[in-house]
Amino acid sequence: MTYAPGAQQHGRRPKIFVAGGSQAAGRPDDCLPTAGWAQGLPLFLTDAVEVVDCARVRASSKSFRERGWLQWILDHLEPGDHLLITFDQADGKPDPALGTEPFADFQEHLAAYVHGARERQAHPAIVLPFERRRLDAHGNLIRSMGDHPLAARQFADDEFVPVVDLYGQSRQWWEELGPDASKGAFVHLRRGEPLLEKVQDGDNAQLRAEGAVECARFVVRSLAEQGVVPARWIRDLDRRGFAYAELGWADEAAHHHRTTSRVSEPAVPQEARA
Repeated sequence: MTYAPGAQQHGRRPKIFVAGGSQAAGRPDDCLPTAGWAQGLPLFLTDAVEVVDCARVRASSKSFRERGWLQWILDHLEPGDHLLITFDQADGKPDPALGTEPFADFQEHLAAYVHGARERQAHPAIVLPFERRRLDAHGNLIRSMGDHPLAARQFADDEFVPVVDLYGQSRQWWEELGPDASKGAFVHLRRGEPLLEKVQDGDNAQLRAEGAVECARFVVRSLAEQGVVPARWIRDLDRRGFAYAELGWADEAAHHHRTTSRVSEPAVPQEARA
C-alpha cells in the first residue's frame, strides 16, 4: 500500500511535526518579541493540517535524539504525516553533549530522523537553518554556520529527501537588507518595547516575530512548490501584516508542560542490542 503526500488515513487530520533547535522552537509569552519560525507555520496552512512544533531551544541533532524527543515524534507519527527536520548552531558547538561533525555523526543522526519517518510511512523533509546576522568589520555577512548546511544538503541528495533552502534564502535577504535594516528581522528591541528577563537585546542569532513569519512563509511556499504538501493546505502566502497574537505564544506554564511532556525513552540502537 502506498501513501501519497498529504494523504489522510481513516479521516484523521494529518500532522506536520517539527524536529529542530532554537531557530524553529516556539517561545512562551515571556520571551516576546523572540519567536521560532515554526510558530509562524499555521499562519500559512489551513485547518486541514495540524502543526506540532517539537523543536527545542539549544537542541542539536544529537541531543534531540538522545534525550528522547525524536522518539516521541516517531511514537506519534502516522502514515501521511510529515516531519520537518531542522538543526542549527547547536550542532557546531564544542560541547560534547551537543556538537556533531558535519560529514560524520551529524549525517548519521539525520538518517535516524529520515529513516524513522519513512518506516512509519510519513514524509521527511530537511529545512536548512537560516544564517545568523554576523557581520565583519566592513558590514559584510559572515558565513557562521560552518559545513553543517552543506552536509545536510549532501545527505538529502543521497537519500532523496526534499530540501527547503532557508539558509541560501536568508543570506540573500540579509545581504539585500544591509547591516541596519536586517536588524528588523532579529531581536533588536524597538522604542517602547520592554526588555524581559529572558530576552537578549541585540540578539543576532534569534528572530523576532517579523523575521519568524517571513521564514515560515518561505518554508511553506517551498514545500508547496516542490509538491511536498498539497496546495489545498496552503493559505495567505501573499498576506502582509500579522498581529503578534496570531503567532500563538503560550504562557510559561502551558509552554513548559507542552515541551516537557513530549519525550519518550530513546530507542536502543540495534548495534547496542547485539
